[in-house]
Amino acid sequence: MEKQIYTAGKPLASAEKALIMIHGRGASARDILTLAPHLQVQEYALLAPQASGNTWYPQSFMAPTAQNEPWLTESLQHVQSSVDKAVAAGIKKENIYFLGFSQGACLTLEYITRNADKYGGAVAFTGGLIGDKIYNENYKGNFQGTPIYIGSSDPDFHVPVARVQESATILKSMGAEVTATIYPQMGHTITMEEINQANKLVFK
Repeated sequence: MEKQIYTAGKPLASAEKALIMIHGRGASARDILTLAPHLQVQEYALLAPQASGNTWYPQSFMAPTAQNEPWLTESLQHVQSSVDKAVAAGIKKENIYFLGFSQGACLTLEYITRNADKYGGAVAFTGGLIGDKIYNENYKGNFQGTPIYIGSSDPDFHVPVARVQESATILKSMGAEVTATIYPQMGHTITMEEINQANKLVFK
């Protein structure tokens, strides 16, 4: 099946930076692209992969990984296709950025941690690494100082604070500059406070 990737922002051919934007469950590529005007990404090419059926995997991100297959593997490949598209256009890995919300934030963190490298940066609005537990053997590479911002709520119905903190610890151990901020009673949403943090720490 053809992997749909929506594009916006600067044309890939003339952009020096690319931002891969990953939507949440039940949302769409077009939805996540509406965040772009709030981010300091005017000079970036924007790539937003579209999940088939608007969901990246069927169960909770905390379910045993086998229950989310083969969808999880296919979704990770879809993110890889977006990266490949940017690289093919001549954009260096260190100028590729990632952003996701909720299920898209989990997929973002899972992808970059399985493929750690010096990227431009990553933003996870409410998310953590995927699985019923942390599978360290899946994670390899070194972030070489890549800035990563994670914002989440305490409590969050979908994403336990403990998983956010465990994820941040692993990212740090792999060489990322991680800022994980837990907001009391924020709810399952993206706030201006988080957007400001993302701009300050990642899209600077």
